[in-house]
Amino acid sequence: MPTLAVVNFNIVCATLGGFITIFGLVSYLLKEKFYLSEALISLVAGLIFSPHATNFIKPLDYALGSEEALGTITLYFTRLVLGVQLVLAGVQLPSKYLKKEWRSLALLLGPGMTVMWLSTSLLVWALVPNISFLFALAVGASVTPTDPVLSNSIVKGKFADRNIPKELQKIIIAESGANDGLGYPFLFLPLYLIKYTGDHGLGQVGGASKAMGYWFGETWGYTILLSVVYGATIGWIAKELLHWAEERKYVDRESFLVFAITLALFIVGTVGMIGSDDVLACFIAGNVFTWDDWFRLETLDDSLQPTIDMLLNVAVFMWFGAVCPWSSFVHNNVIPIYRLIPLGILVLLLRRLPIVYLLHKRIPQIEEKHQALFVGFFGPIGVSAIFYLYVSLEFLRQIDVDGAEREDAARLGEVMTVVIWFLAICSIVVHGLSIPLGKLGFYLPRTISSAISSDPVEEPAAFHLRDRTVNGEQSLARTSPRSEQLPAPDGQHPRAMFRVGHSIVRNRDSRSGVAKQKISNPMDARLIGTAVGGDSDAQTRAQNHAGTPVGVGVPVGPVQRAIRFPDETSGAGDAERNG
Repeated sequence: MPTLAVVNFNIVCATLGGFITIFGLVSYLLKEKFYLSEALISLVAGLIFSPHATNFIKPLDYALGSEEALGTITLYFTRLVLGVQLVLAGVQLPSKYLKKEWRSLALLLGPGMTVMWLSTSLLVWALVPNISFLFALAVGASVTPTDPVLSNSIVKGKFADRNIPKELQKIIIAESGANDGLGYPFLFLPLYLIKYTGDHGLGQVGGASKAMGYWFGETWGYTILLSVVYGATIGWIAKELLHWAEERKYVDRESFLVFAITLALFIVGTVGMIGSDDVLACFIAGNVFTWDDWFRLETLDDSLQPTIDMLLNVAVFMWFGAVCPWSSFVHNNVIPIYRLIPLGILVLLLRRLPIVYLLHKRIPQIEEKHQALFVGFFGPIGVSAIFYLYVSLEFLRQIDVDGAEREDAARLGEVMTVVIWFLAICSIVVHGLSIPLGKLGFYLPRTISSAISSDPVEEPAAFHLRDRTVNGEQSLARTSPRSEQLPAPDGQHPRAMFRVGHSIVRNRDSRSGVAKQKISNPMDARLIGTAVGGDSDAQTRAQNHAGTPVGVGVPVGPVQRAIRFPDETSGAGDAERNG
């Protein structure tokens, strides 16, 4: 007898598949017409399906009721998404981009990240009550990196193509990819100091000197430098192997296209096993993998990588909507909501914008002040912040006394959970709505003003192109001496004529190759006829119009017609002349 199997696996598949299917039906409308990011839409969907609403997605059940296990799942999920995203980010950059643009990146990753870290930490320290500056530094470090997942919403799509120069898009991709992996030194400096000096170093020995030793040796040496070397090595080996296999026709098209994604999975797994920085290794590997630009150009028009990228993005932000501690924003022992909201606003405004604006004159890709404001504001906080949050919580659980987590470590974990989740949600919402609200604010006043205006709008006079052309030429014929008539010289080829508003413009003469005024390839023009009169200095003087070849000119009175309309024959000009 058939039975219902309403189990978690079936519910998750139905919910995720149903949402992506419905979203796909209107995805172009939402993303390219309304400029809404898929991250924001997926976050809202995750909230709707979460235990806070419909209860279709039950994250705690999947973790067997363990908050620690749920945090581990979220950590691994964000690692996977960041790994794939950063390999693809490295692949998107042109040949040897990190080498060519190292000065600009050094400014953004050196003084840029440092100021972002300190400014955020100062805001957290000022607004979150009863925490030390070391606690604030740990919170600020987690939200310092700009998120590569959310950055894609402003460097891809119709809005980016129309409004963001290509070089600016590339530097945003490169910065968001590199600074994700470089968040470790900023994070582990306060974490090591808290571990060995916090609560008078209870349960730990060595003090600040041991903390700094670990920071230089383990964080900079083992985590950062090793990941750079490993990523570069694996990326180069992968590039050479793929070249070798492709030259001998050993690899099929499907395996070729998915190669970068499988490379990301391999690096995440192997670097994770040795305990280094898999995020930075993925970005370096992706860039070295396309050092000669071969793979990027081969897959430029392919849609497989963006498709997998989109599926991962939708899934991870739905997961965030389901696991986010929404209720803790109001009910917590860390910070009241009337302080939390100003903190979110100030961090979005002051975390990144001032330093980018100050540095933009030294960064060639950021040419104008409005571009500096744009890049400074769009430094989103998202997947990378949640990743560093759970890296921190995993580290803090190891600071224990007699088998229990030390009190200051537990307190810091609570502060980081509330503040970082709130800042990430603020960024997803604000940056996801900024472009559509900006567009609305630009067009709405004009629309309202036009709608409520009491002054009657005068309709423009009808523009009768044929009448004006013929009448004008007849008038010219009556006032011009026959000696200055300029019929088309023999061999003159017709040129396409276009109407743009009330202007008539000519295209390039495709046969002669001579550029004609005023424009070529007019985007909003309408073909109205063919130019048959010449304007060259080599034109011959007036001559007998009898026997003028068809396609060279149509006589109108004693002058040469400038335009032949598509519906005219060789005798059309005679009829107009006689009329």
